[in-house]
Amino acid sequence: MIYLDSAATTLQKPAAVARSSAWAINHLASPGRGGHRPAMAAADTAFACREAAARLFHLDDPEQVVFTFNATHGLNIAIKTLARPGSRVVISGYEHNAVTRPLHALEADIRVARSPLFDQGAALDAFRRELDRGADLAVCTHVSNVFGFILPVEDIAALCRERGVPLIIDASQSAGCLPLDFTALGAAFLAMPGHKGLYGPQGTGLLLCGIDPTPLLEGGTGSESKRQSMPDFLPDRLEAGTHNIAGVAGLLEGLRFVERRGVSAIAAQESKLIQRMGDELRAIPGVEVFQARNPAVQAGVLSFRLKNTDCENLGEQLGSRGIALRAGLHCAPLAHETAGTLETGTLRASVSAFNTSREIDQFLHVLRPLCTPG
Repeated sequence: MIYLDSAATTLQKPAAVARSSAWAINHLASPGRGGHRPAMAAADTAFACREAAARLFHLDDPEQVVFTFNATHGLNIAIKTLARPGSRVVISGYEHNAVTRPLHALEADIRVARSPLFDQGAALDAFRRELDRGADLAVCTHVSNVFGFILPVEDIAALCRERGVPLIIDASQSAGCLPLDFTALGAAFLAMPGHKGLYGPQGTGLLLCGIDPTPLLEGGTGSESKRQSMPDFLPDRLEAGTHNIAGVAGLLEGLRFVERRGVSAIAAQESKLIQRMGDELRAIPGVEVFQARNPAVQAGVLSFRLKNTDCENLGEQLGSRGIALRAGLHCAPLAHETAGTLETGTLRASVSAFNTSREIDQFLHVLRPLCTPG
């Protein structure tokens, strides 16, 4: 199988991830739930994972790193900390349902900073216009999960800092794939999954906290047990209940892999593969490719569609021939609306550090006959 769906989950992971998770199931208890060896070892593993994330994302305090179930969990915490019914919230035109659905549920006043695909200057101008009209909060994805468009989050963060508007960043498609300096960004929160560019297990995620959060869940934390409100310190304030310590152990190995390989090296490899794929796809008659002219504004995600062909059907045909990618709206109808693909959807190919040029060639070899009439 040629796996090209890493924007959903990196199925191919470092071998140490599975080994560490399996070992943890039989050797680690729960952090903060005892002074015996299995509990203390679990606490050490959890803290080592926080430290690895703090190094990768440039935080001074590892306790600002909170474990979540996924990016959606973290985004819900962040949004529900800062938004209220009627809050004016500026978002990009490329947000995932993990952002838009919580905002709609809160009945926030959502203002979309609309801009053309792959135009960072226009995206920045759109945010500036909307922020200058007044905003209580801004939320921005770093990379579109549909098109791989890298939004100028550093510049958007600077606009927000200048205006005193808190910013939430969705790093679902950039964490581990593009450099991120949380301290320099000055964001209120940054959310990410563990199972994509960090190569950890599904059911893991991280929320980086720049301000005091409001708990989404209440319950036991292993600390301040007499107290009947959640602790007022991180990470305990947001980590009610038993940790997914097997997942955390695997995530630690994923973070170590990214640290060893280097984010810049991973980014360069993914960009090279995507550009090769896009160049070849454009040569196939009837294929529309959503590729940036400037490779610097596109990460390891590429969408395309075939004229007069149902994307879902073509995706199934590719799947039956051993090519794994995703077709449809990708849980991001706003991004498709922005790009003009809402009615058709797209096929999305996404790569990781484990893909090769040979795999791209094999994918194209399988696709070409499916695009040829008759």
